[in-house]
Amino acid sequence: MGQADARVLTDKTALRDAATVIVLRDGRTSPKVLMGQRGTSAAFMPSKFVFPGGAVDDNDMAVPLARAPRAGCATALETDSARPASALIAAATRELWEETGLLIGAPDARAATHPPLQGWRGYMAQGLLPDGQDLEFIFRAITPPGRPRRFDARFFLVEADALTGDPDDFSRAEDELGMLQWIPLSEVRGFDLPFITEVVLAELSARLAGTAQPGVPFFDNRTEVSRFARL
Repeated sequence: MGQADARVLTDKTALRDAATVIVLRDGRTSPKVLMGQRGTSAAFMPSKFVFPGGAVDDNDMAVPLARAPRAGCATALETDSARPASALIAAATRELWEETGLLIGAPDARAATHPPLQGWRGYMAQGLLPDGQDLEFIFRAITPPGRPRRFDARFFLVEADALTGDPDDFSRAEDELGMLQWIPLSEVRGFDLPFITEVVLAELSARLAGTAQPGVPFFDNRTEVSRFARL
């Protein structure tokens, strides 16, 4: 296969909606973020340290929220997006539960009567529903063409205080991420990080310092021409 033919195929890689969760601990004193390492054989970002996250599933569309998103959050999430804000928030909650065994959400009586959903791994059996007030939408990035997997990723920030249970107990995590740990922001750039993760960490640092610009940064790489905007 020639280079031109290969280029046509890679540019047709399906673009999937995704949600990623940055859990911040001790943000006002000695900030740390929760990260884990992807496997060496992973098709996407092998061996890299990343935040918990993954693709939005169809079942995420069926999950009600305990509370609506913060003011302006839903509008920003749904700008130029086919997914409702509720599905993106639900996906972020589910991915954190799957990959770390940690729970966010709010007690809600509807959890006990909601039909079981594939992929939710007993989340609602904990008596919780995803809470739109827990999550702050702080970044969006689309994977550039030519990658083996491409995602339209929304990055959410949540305070560790919102976690239900012990923040150091990863015993219920699936095995997608290894070496789960709380990494000090002052040390995180010493780890093997994807480029976009470094950019997101810079935005987080600016927010903590009170120097971030208004709006949500959006790195739009749907085409060969990269565009930057604020939502």
